[in-house]
Amino acid sequence: MRGRLIALTSLAADYCAVCESAGEIEKEEFIDAMLNVLPRIYWEFFDISADDVFLLEESGYFSSYVDEDYYESIRRHIEATLGPDDVFLETFEEDMKYSETPIAASVAESLSDIFQPLFDFISVVKDTEGERIEEAYIHCKEDFESYWSQTLCNVLRALNHIKYNGN
Repeated sequence: MRGRLIALTSLAADYCAVCESAGEIEKEEFIDAMLNVLPRIYWEFFDISADDVFLLEESGYFSSYVDEDYYESIRRHIEATLGPDDVFLETFEEDMKYSETPIAASVAESLSDIFQPLFDFISVVKDTEGERIEEAYIHCKEDFESYWSQTLCNVLRALNHIKYNGN
């Protein structure tokens, strides 16, 4: 199991590196990289059960490694890379049930919302030299199940549309 978590850490690091380089790469390259890594991240977090991860001691609290300025920097670079393609219609928004008008969402914000827990995950693993990989995974898995799995599915749909249909 530890080997799978190490591979997942590498995959998460790849995702974070693409987000961090958004301001330096072309839009098509960025979209291709996201379409490559996002489904794999989803699969790994879906496939590895928290019950399969063995903890020697009770899981502790992790502070966030992503402050507001860093989050905004990532979001702005992605938004600038995508330009007008950053906006998509969100169909799974809770408020959509009560709205007569479409609700717009941001690809950049969605990807930044995924970046934050993944960056925290890899940072804990790195700072503890892998000693707390199981704990970090459990925290990230809980966040995945409660909110960013849906975000990932929604933004994947939007990126697929940009890639194959243009906006």
